[in-house]
Amino acid sequence: MSLAVAALSHAPSFGNVDPGGTIFAEINEAIQEVQTFVEGFKPEVVITFGPDHFNGMLYSMMPPFAIGAQAEGVGDYGTSEGPLPVDSATARELHAAILAAGIDIARSERMMVDHGILQPLEFLFGHDLTQPFVPIFVNALGMPLTPMARVRLLGEAVGRAAQQLDKRVLLMASGGLSHNPPIPAFDGAPPPVQERLTAYSPTKDERAARENKIIEGIQAIADGHASSDPLNVEWDEMLLDVFRSGSLTTVDGWDNQQFIDDGGSAAHEMRTWIAAFSALTTAGDYRMIVDKYWAVKTWGAGFGITAAISDGA
Repeated sequence: MSLAVAALSHAPSFGNVDPGGTIFAEINEAIQEVQTFVEGFKPEVVITFGPDHFNGMLYSMMPPFAIGAQAEGVGDYGTSEGPLPVDSATARELHAAILAAGIDIARSERMMVDHGILQPLEFLFGHDLTQPFVPIFVNALGMPLTPMARVRLLGEAVGRAAQQLDKRVLLMASGGLSHNPPIPAFDGAPPPVQERLTAYSPTKDERAARENKIIEGIQAIADGHASSDPLNVEWDEMLLDVFRSGSLTTVDGWDNQQFIDDGGSAAHEMRTWIAAFSALTTAGDYRMIVDKYWAVKTWGAGFGITAAISDGA
């Protein structure tokens, strides 16, 4: 029985927009370091905390947390499309244990997941994904959000449930650091936007056109033809220091709106990291194995690659 974490940023720009200099090579080198660590850890169970970008989880039913016992990829930004190798039996076992711990988490037998869950999984296990995993959706964009303490408590419940499996469990997290993309809000939006946020089922051509538009916008920033809101490196480092410290109760006092004010519109994707590292704390002290960060101004995002393991592992 042992726990480890691999927490990585995701980005539509990855592989589509050159960030300049040696940054892309450095990021890939760090991903390889995490791959090597995971290969040595030999996980028997992989649990992935991730957000969604209104591709699979919509306002038709927007839970704060959900575990997928069966799942399909929507296929955005080159990630896997169609049925995914979900560890269904473990997902259902974890769902029951997390509910029993007092955390209200939904279960889906047809979860649709986008690059928010799949991109880091494919970083580590390859695009032709065969590694069984358990997806856990953490709402980061569909307002309103739970208090941050609930995310920590979710993570701790997952960590305790994972330890009951008596296996080597890898806890993955996927989310950007400070970044401020345009994100639609349901409340107050015109009816067509509300409908888009409630029922979205684009054709492949429609999805490709939308993705191309987003990538073109990021490319314009990289080329200096458009501006983006500045990164908040100080905020990014503050957040990373919390993960390095192992003192996750710090997050309990964080205000949701202040989180956005400091980290940008998509900053709450870091809830996935909070959940994963909170899960790791249930096994005691831990140590960082990989700890890398880049302020990628040409992508308009802070980008982090980390891995950690419990001291007793």
